[in-house]
Amino acid sequence: MNSENIKKITNQTIEQLITALNEGRSETLTQYLAAIGRFHRYSLRNVMLIASQNPTASHVAGFHAWHKLGRFVKKGERGIMILAPIVRRKNESAEQDETDESSTAVGFRAAYVFDISQTDGQELPTIGSVNGEPREYRERLAKFVVEQGIALEYSEEIAPARGTSAGGKITLLPGQPPAEEFATLAHELAHEMMHRDERRSSTSKRSRETEAEAVAFAVCHAIGLETGSASRDYIQLYNGDAALLTDSLAHIQKAATQILNAIGAEASSAPPA
Repeated sequence: MNSENIKKITNQTIEQLITALNEGRSETLTQYLAAIGRFHRYSLRNVMLIASQNPTASHVAGFHAWHKLGRFVKKGERGIMILAPIVRRKNESAEQDETDESSTAVGFRAAYVFDISQTDGQELPTIGSVNGEPREYRERLAKFVVEQGIALEYSEEIAPARGTSAGGKITLLPGQPPAEEFATLAHELAHEMMHRDERRSSTSKRSRETEAEAVAFAVCHAIGLETGSASRDYIQLYNGDAALLTDSLAHIQKAATQILNAIGAEASSAPPA
């Protein structure tokens, strides 16, 4: 596939992504956001307590929170103890209100949460996934990463993230399906290519994530992977939109073209025009 064809394919796929973003949130993303809204953000102290009792815990919630999500704690499971604040109103005559700023914590009590592995029931909504077989392009992409002087490693410690980029090093979560791993690697490589120079200081987290995911979308689409709503969902999680994507089009196109040239994407792999 020559550079002009790659440029054409990239433009077509980005236009598809812009159209999808203009259509608003997918049903998958709406369900996902509703689900994660039920999980509390725990203090550092409670995070440490959870890790000390269950080092592999990934999603934790209280008994009733799991019930609302359509899941139930398995019989015989022991809860993970955390510290919950005991809250009293400064003004005892004030009406009870969970968001009342006149309330103050006067102490702590033991409370118990359960990891998802301790529950059964409905599957939790997830962000759209990438499907298909990346074939030889997975190895070619990894080779290109190394040729750029970027270390490629695997670590379970980055969970629940699927991948991270740290300026000269990409870390992937092991055990991902081949298509997901390819998409994750393309996303993190885009960060390394686009956001490790002077542009980083002039771009926001929102724009950087939008650009990296758009590059991954274009590359995945060009080799025939099925992306569904995955890229749109990811971009919208960071409040990215079509306008932002359009503004970054030249940078996205340049990175996607460079990657596709490097991995030798064949014309037969690309989607029909």
